[in-house]
Amino acid sequence: MMKVLITGSNGLLGQYLVQRLAALPGYDVIATGRGANRLRQQEGYRYESVNLADEAAVKGLIERSQPDVIVHAAAMTQADDCERNKDSCWMVNVTATRYLLQGAERSGAFFLFLSTDFVFDGLDGPYREDDPVNPVNYYGASKAAAERIVKQSKAAWAIARTVLVYGVADDPRRSNIITWVKSNLEQKKKLKVVNDQWRTPTLVQDLAEGCRLIIDKRAEGVFHLSGKDMLTPYDMAVQVAGYLNLDAKLLEKVDGSNFKQPAKRPAKTGFVVEKAETELGFAPRSFEEGLKIVVEQLGK
Repeated sequence: MMKVLITGSNGLLGQYLVQRLAALPGYDVIATGRGANRLRQQEGYRYESVNLADEAAVKGLIERSQPDVIVHAAAMTQADDCERNKDSCWMVNVTATRYLLQGAERSGAFFLFLSTDFVFDGLDGPYREDDPVNPVNYYGASKAAAERIVKQSKAAWAIARTVLVYGVADDPRRSNIITWVKSNLEQKKKLKVVNDQWRTPTLVQDLAEGCRLIIDKRAEGVFHLSGKDMLTPYDMAVQVAGYLNLDAKLLEKVDGSNFKQPAKRPAKTGFVVEKAETELGFAPRSFEEGLKIVVEQLGK
């Protein structure tokens, strides 16, 4: 049995990764998050609440569980919140990563760190794994700093960067671009949607499978795991409206300057995923395919 410790299990990726691995033979999964377990109950995993900002708690967790693999998916990911609360962002995204890495070094665990397209400045996307990082906001800076710590570690490591992850969460309070557009257009509400930022949106099931491939192969290094379609949020909203037969005329195309946001957004990120396809067998679905999967999960 491969013992896998997953942080951030109450988050969208954490939820799908726990469920994916717990359903497969050969995995013993320890799911961790802050507070109560919000995952559906199933065989194959156990849950422990942990504060990753508490060094002693992290050390104790790893000593008790003795994982073969640590997947660090917990993070403070809302860019505007990170800009407003820089100390909290640094503690969650950087200091906690250091504590977990120290545990990985002591236990000999393989360490998989989840990172983001926001480590790039968005001037020259889509990006490959070896392109230089140059974040334009504090969230991106915190993840770039954590990446540097991972790369300097004595543990065997991998970094999986991803882009604009979407999917259906167990927690009904969690929204994504598909549910946001669907809900508003069904209520005949007009929506202003950004059309000057480009991304390669990632279906959460594909991201979870990419992480599984890295874990199974103990594939070291940096991997870009995202969808392959280069789209703006407006492009995505139009596809959602079309698929659900909703009124796309309610969608207004705007640029990012229409929104007063503390954190600057990179204009054009997105990833080239050839390395993950070749070395891992990663096979991301199109946004159209992902949209169909999400709508089916929503029961429509």
